[in-house]
Amino acid sequence: MQPDTDGPAEKQRRASDISDKAWAVAEQRWAIIKPLVDRGIIPRAEVEAVAARAGVDPSTIYRWLSDYSHSGHLSALAPTTAGRPPGRTSLSPEVEAVIAGAIEDAFLTRQKLKPSDIIEKVEAACRQAKLPVPGKNTVRARIAALHPQLVLRRRGQKAKADNLGKPVRGHFPGADKPLAVIQIDHTQVDVIVVEETTRLPMGRPWLTLAIDVYSRMVTGYHLSMERPNANAVGLCLSMSMLPKGSVLEALGVPGEWPVYGRLAKVMADNAKEFRGKLLARACRDWGIDLDFRPVKTPHYGGHIERLMGTTANEVRKLDGATFSNTRQREGYNSEGMASMTLGEVERYLVDFLTTTYHMRLHSEIAMTPRRRWQVGLLGDGIQPGAGLPEKIADAEKLRLDFTPCLERTIQRYGVEMDKIGYQDEVLYRWAGATDPNDPKRPRQFEFRRDPRDVSRIWFWDPEIQRYFAIPYRDLSHPSVSLWQIKAAKAELKRQGVLDVDEDALFKAIARREGYAEEARAKTKAARREFHRATRVKPAPAASAVQEPQPSTPSLREEDGLFDTPPIIYGDIEPAEFQR
Repeated sequence: MQPDTDGPAEKQRRASDISDKAWAVAEQRWAIIKPLVDRGIIPRAEVEAVAARAGVDPSTIYRWLSDYSHSGHLSALAPTTAGRPPGRTSLSPEVEAVIAGAIEDAFLTRQKLKPSDIIEKVEAACRQAKLPVPGKNTVRARIAALHPQLVLRRRGQKAKADNLGKPVRGHFPGADKPLAVIQIDHTQVDVIVVEETTRLPMGRPWLTLAIDVYSRMVTGYHLSMERPNANAVGLCLSMSMLPKGSVLEALGVPGEWPVYGRLAKVMADNAKEFRGKLLARACRDWGIDLDFRPVKTPHYGGHIERLMGTTANEVRKLDGATFSNTRQREGYNSEGMASMTLGEVERYLVDFLTTTYHMRLHSEIAMTPRRRWQVGLLGDGIQPGAGLPEKIADAEKLRLDFTPCLERTIQRYGVEMDKIGYQDEVLYRWAGATDPNDPKRPRQFEFRRDPRDVSRIWFWDPEIQRYFAIPYRDLSHPSVSLWQIKAAKAELKRQGVLDVDEDALFKAIARREGYAEEARAKTKAARREFHRATRVKPAPAASAVQEPQPSTPSLREEDGLFDTPPIIYGDIEPAEFQR
């Protein structure tokens, strides 16, 4: 059986596979090498000084740096069993020293030699010293890793270097390039949505948004009727790092949304959904610094708050708006005027963000967010760009890493979660497995599941090092959400049913759907229940759905991803938004 992924086939270490003790060692090693990471060429004396303070050999420091640079994950620094992982190579400290010397003595000078010249010098020096000759791309990578300001200064371009380091208007500490700092937060949208079938009101949805502080581009979102939780945060962050062409296509939204790539830092408030251990580990393993805004310091989250305010003002143009206070709402029947489903509101919001907000002049950065994003990546003739972000090779793994995790033993019949059985041939070899550290205890394995659809779960095979999709053991069962399962179990408990089995659970779910079908037109609560039961997987609006009318005509670029978009003049209004 093949892994259910289009990602690379090589093995990958998982943060959740690592013991707390090994993770603590990884954290200690990271603290030691952090000052040296992303520095490019590091003088040998400095490495030796760091090694002396840490009480290790300099070659160990080089190895840790190599481990981290190859994977980009903190988990690569955790102790492993003896032996080098297959397929991985590393340069000796002597070869690294030759490369560093060539770059220091020949590249970082006013002579401004080309990378090809440095490659020739490295090859000649290695042959003379009878050392292995590194690959040309290896030398190029070391040069590319140099900080642009360092290169400009050492090459006699101090003015350009200083200009590159100057903060711009609206500068936020550390937000010096795209994806350097992301802010994320939730809000309850000020509009009542209607149920898809009856078009009757069922309440206000919750919106999670993430914004790139440097460019003010929105990086991701999550819209749901459920209150914010860790799953909403994970879905928003994983969307932030992945290309969004398929999202726009599914929603039928024109235009482009060219935001993707690894996030450097995510700033959030102190809500509990941001402070879970698994979310923290997933962020660290993907190289994301998860930071929390100090209490009672709203200016630290000013960019996301302003975006929320701008979005709230836009939503208030829709039928069914609730406004932010009773005075604004006076004389307006929000429920009576509600007409848009959750899918229609989602499409309207994405259309507004991509074709209006991203292309509207922003006063704090003196250009549009889209133009700012382009300048940050490709440069503008005055300052160099950071370069196009690297696309995440294994998108499925990224999504699952930010999905809720559970641990279960594997039996001959498969695995069970919430009274529901799952089975697949990939589990057979692990049935009855014992803990490798304690043969008397059954082994726990990692599983992931999307609460919106539990018809399949995802198994992390600790030997093959890949995720596998595991379906229901009984394939006749319908797709249901975790919310439906919990509601059905609560109903059975009220009825005094103590021994709940799989058949009883799905019968209870079907029975509750029948109740909701009969009552959905009578009360808003029943209509919300019907919506949750039928909308297992949030789907984009169908073609028959009424086309929303954005406040500004939609724009679409046909000439390429990074062509300069037209500017919509008129500053973004200050936020008048009360959460």
